[in-house]
Amino acid sequence: MPDFPAATPRARVRVPLRFQDGYGVDAELVTFHGLVDGQEHLALVLGDPAPGAAPLVRLHSECLTGDVFGSARCDCGPQLREAVERIADRGGVLLYLRQEGRGIGLYNKLDAYALQDQGLDTYEANAALGLPEDGRDYTAAAQMLGALGIDGLDLLSNNPDKARQLRDLGVDVGQRVPTGVFTTAHNVRYLRAKVLQTQHTLPLTELTELTELTELTELTELTGLTAG
Repeated sequence: MPDFPAATPRARVRVPLRFQDGYGVDAELVTFHGLVDGQEHLALVLGDPAPGAAPLVRLHSECLTGDVFGSARCDCGPQLREAVERIADRGGVLLYLRQEGRGIGLYNKLDAYALQDQGLDTYEANAALGLPEDGRDYTAAAQMLGALGIDGLDLLSNNPDKARQLRDLGVDVGQRVPTGVFTTAHNVRYLRAKVLQTQHTLPLTELTELTELTELTELTELTGLTAG
């Protein structure tokens, strides 16, 4: 079994969540003592699983630009909104992890955005800054799940690395349940890169077609030509 210290619940508080589209649900927010990375991660306990059913769990990495400001350069905000409702309907937990920019931090993420504007993809931009393509470690997530008494779950994620890391940390991951696909004209390259570089469960053909259409539109606007 993996060797890491146990965490314990620190405080629990009920909070009514209300989203801009009108959806609302009550959640129990849980904080923790003893997390190995010293970060203020948060668990949102939502709904009640059916007797004998595995809870639905999402590991959601903090994204200030997407979660709070509604940035269309990623799909984080829509994924967060979707996850809260799906977990509340089935019963489970959303772990809100303070891992901005796949672990590189907010300022570095914005620096990477600037490089993406010059043509690099999201992973290439991190590497160009001398940073890991994905620096996230989910030991604290495993600690949080243990503190909540969860040793088996279904994982709401398109990212196979999350399931692999949790299993390596001793968590019994049953099904990996994909999220929806939330494309915009500004994030299709980002989503396509996630499929090509880290095997996310997303429709590659559709994303490739949308990427080509976006690039054609941008070229047309830049040159003033009409696509024929």
